[in-house]
Amino acid sequence: MERIKIIPRNNWQSAVEKLGFGFHTTNIPYWDESVYYSLKMNEVVLIEKATNELWNLCLGAVQHVMDEGLYQQFQIPEWAIPMIERSWTEDHPAIYGRFDFCYKDGQIKLLEFNADTPTSLYEAGIVQWFWLQDFDKSKDQFNSIHEKLINYWKYLKPFLNQGILHFTCLKETLEDLTNTEYLRDCAIQAGIETKLVFIDDLGWDEVEQQFVDLDSQPVTNIFKLYPWEWLLAESFGKNILADKNRALWIEPAWKMILSNKAILPILWELYPECPYLLPAYFEANQLENYVKKPILSREGANIDLVLKNISLAKTEGQYGAEGFIYQELCTLPNFSDNYPVIGSWIIGQESAGIGIREANTLITDNKSRFVPHLIE
Repeated sequence: MERIKIIPRNNWQSAVEKLGFGFHTTNIPYWDESVYYSLKMNEVVLIEKATNELWNLCLGAVQHVMDEGLYQQFQIPEWAIPMIERSWTEDHPAIYGRFDFCYKDGQIKLLEFNADTPTSLYEAGIVQWFWLQDFDKSKDQFNSIHEKLINYWKYLKPFLNQGILHFTCLKETLEDLTNTEYLRDCAIQAGIETKLVFIDDLGWDEVEQQFVDLDSQPVTNIFKLYPWEWLLAESFGKNILADKNRALWIEPAWKMILSNKAILPILWELYPECPYLLPAYFEANQLENYVKKPILSREGANIDLVLKNISLAKTEGQYGAEGFIYQELCTLPNFSDNYPVIGSWIIGQESAGIGIREANTLITDNKSRFVPHLIE
């Protein structure tokens, strides 16, 4: 993999805004096309293989957590367990997830799995693809995200409950709304009737014991870009158990096991021979060099990189109350003080492509940039 500097397109801001990409720049650039990463086909094949194999291992780990009743390690409340296990045994639809990889010295290591509310899907599926058409349409990209999303919505359509498919996220979150509307557009192209309702406007009809939108229409299927742990922390979330329609929530409740970093020590315990896994534990004394991560956190918050009891890098934040895990230190590759992490997408049951984010520090956070890639 190589990092190559280039000159951005003239009026690139206008080009990406025409695609509906309105958060390309905040107080700092987020989309960065002054560089791109070049991958060889054998590297793409390796990433694809790792993604598919890890997905299968993750499914095995979910079953293990349920069989052994390990919910306490995930700080999952007891009242939510029946909901999780029902969504698993009834095979409730799941559409996507993003593995975050360190790729260095020809080896892939899993850093974490964003299994519930991963973002940067739109940038990976659409924005970088159109960049490639302008930059060099003779080249290819590891990117079948758009096609796989539409095809998987088509596959899921017969398994949905009767009624429309609602899509929800928080108000006034342009990034979340863009990703939600992108997924909704793919569902529309798959022939599914859809409707947007912000999570702030999602109602509960106490008399009818059902979720409703602003038009008092029952909610029977709902895609949410809203974390399960937030739903569980609110009294509103307990209505899911009382819902007479037994609405299908996408991502399903069993995904809260995989989106929790407590899954990393479980995966290591189950599959220590897997070449893509880093040693991970619930106690710090098992490792000399490690990354301390909250089991629930976002955007690289509350991370501490420790080398021989000395902190290399550390971020602050509001997470950590639920506990931490300790994963063997695996520093990202250094490209002239730029540190890329590969986000590898699973759509349905298949590897679907990558997006690359890079930071100027060893910890990928909300200041990280999204950069495009191509296959050389």
